[in-house]
Amino acid sequence: MLAALLGTAFSATGFNSTAFAAVATTQQKAPRVKAPRVKAPRPLPVPVLPPDAEPSDGQSARHPASTATVKAEKQITLEQRIRQVLEGSLLRNANSGVMVYDQTEQKTLVAIHEEQLFTSGSTTKLVTLGAALALLGEDYRFHTKVFRNGPVTEDGTLEGDLVLVASGDLNLSGRVLTGDRLDWEARDHAYAGSLPGKSVAGDPLRVMKLLAAGVLMKGIWRVRGHILVDASLFPSTQTEPATHTTISPAVLNDNVIDVIATSAEKEGGAVKLEMSPEVPSLRVINHVRTGKTDATADLHFDADTVEADGSHTVVLGGVLPAGRERAQAAYKVKDPVRYAAEGFREALRWAGIVVEPPLEKSLPAWVPEDAPDADANNAAENGAQDTEAHNGGPHPAPHHDEEFPQTSELVEHVSPPLAEEVRLTLKVSQNLHAATMPYLIGCIAGHPAAGSLGGDAAQRGLLLARRWLQKAGLEPEKVSQLDGEGGVGSAFSPKFMVRYLDFMSHQPYGKTFAAALPVLGRDGTLAEVLSDSAAAGHVRAKTGSYVVANNLGGGVMLLGKGLAGYIDAANGHRLVFAVFVNNLALRDMQEVGKVGETLAEISALAWQYAPPVAAAKPAPVALKATAKPTAKGSAATHAPAKSSAKKSTAHPAAKKAGHKALAATPD
Repeated sequence: MLAALLGTAFSATGFNSTAFAAVATTQQKAPRVKAPRVKAPRPLPVPVLPPDAEPSDGQSARHPASTATVKAEKQITLEQRIRQVLEGSLLRNANSGVMVYDQTEQKTLVAIHEEQLFTSGSTTKLVTLGAALALLGEDYRFHTKVFRNGPVTEDGTLEGDLVLVASGDLNLSGRVLTGDRLDWEARDHAYAGSLPGKSVAGDPLRVMKLLAAGVLMKGIWRVRGHILVDASLFPSTQTEPATHTTISPAVLNDNVIDVIATSAEKEGGAVKLEMSPEVPSLRVINHVRTGKTDATADLHFDADTVEADGSHTVVLGGVLPAGRERAQAAYKVKDPVRYAAEGFREALRWAGIVVEPPLEKSLPAWVPEDAPDADANNAAENGAQDTEAHNGGPHPAPHHDEEFPQTSELVEHVSPPLAEEVRLTLKVSQNLHAATMPYLIGCIAGHPAAGSLGGDAAQRGLLLARRWLQKAGLEPEKVSQLDGEGGVGSAFSPKFMVRYLDFMSHQPYGKTFAAALPVLGRDGTLAEVLSDSAAAGHVRAKTGSYVVANNLGGGVMLLGKGLAGYIDAANGHRLVFAVFVNNLALRDMQEVGKVGETLAEISALAWQYAPPVAAAKPAPVALKATAKPTAKGSAATHAPAKSSAKKSTAHPAAKKAGHKALAATPD
């Protein structure tokens, strides 16, 4: 009975109201007409409202409602409707909390366990990316530069090294489009494998090739030296917890290699594999088979062996449906610095630049003097991870402009503005990008005061975010965040999230922030959720999930599911909402998707049933700004909200829970 909850009007196919009216008013006895059969709407596992509930979208109700029925209907509040959903068969055993706030009326409409902390999953990214907009600025751009540290001969030979200085640009990939835009797919390639995922159309080495072309334009046709990547902005030693991708200031193609498989025409035929980009440090052994035409695509890496030279040999297993179907799996590179160096070398080869070893064996000149031994220097020559002594300083990449003369700079790539990165990360819930953001905030915004802030780059970034939230009066000490993406330990209350979103909407970058959120039924992680609902297109919200395997129960444990954002309600008001569901044992990932749809249905209820403006008396103010926002985003202080109330369909192959946390969900 979803239609009853959302007020969708139903009519029988072929019903002619004009003809019906004519028959009803004639004086002659009308022939008996068999009433057309009406297909019943899909039932919801929750208590339902009367079928003649008033619609709010201007459509007529399915049946005329009596005066008594309409009066009873009007007595059902939005909070009561939401409680009916939370008490339904799917969610009744979960811990849940909801808050809905009417910005137009400055009034709290729904408050259910609004001060309780909930595992927030990827809704944490709202705070991470908001802090980035405030502390770095929506127009901030990353500058990735290439230097030479040797002379260039008359015949175009560089007698020295080429050094690419990684600035933390998260989009050295095919995402970069003309016009300062970034491309993205709703199902991001970083999740590809057991879950669906797709790469963008662009060449993953596009930016590297632009840099290589710039080197060629400087008259360099041959490099007699090393191809190096300086990743000293912060150490490349940590992985983000969801997809286990390595966090690094060097980010080529999201630090994954896309392994694309194409099935045979018939069952049992050979599967074709290709790598994008293709680099020498990865070899893939193909164990994928072609199944029946109705088989579900499922790709997974079964083994990963490190060879003596540091390269990796992996085994890709799984099945694809027959009929030349394509699917892909994302291999997470273990050494992003080496990967970036290999990608740059491939781009130089594409540009026709010959790379040769130096005439005499010598240490690379770029390696800092405090490198402890020649082994570390040889690692740097191969673009591999170096020691923390020269790969973990607190300074940002522009530091190198001071150490080396400007004449050594050859070319630079300037990223699209940070606003585009925020849009990408929030739309597709890109875990690596969000996980890296505290490091970038700590290195860039925290650089002038690195000594006084203390800690590593990520800790400095979160400390700066805390100070920003404190200055806004949002009491971050009452919530928890351990990383940028929303891993274990991140917990927020509906009240904090609503107050935070309300605060963000009053900042100079508030429109940029809101526009970056997925739109219900239209794009991002909400593209396929309630796409036929009347609320589709009117809800902008961030999804969030945290799921682990339930080895005892045999299914999965939903530790956290959330949805938070803005609603342009049917009554013309702007609403801010947050809903969280925690600790729910489910059969499989498909049920996790159903929970996500149910949270979206709650937002649709708020869109439809938010009450109209009260004519008799003004509504009380629940949230208010006591200071005007500043140009750099720190300023409005919000009084605590006082409540008047008491305290995506998942891919079938994802049913395989495994023994590790299934945190690699698209949201």
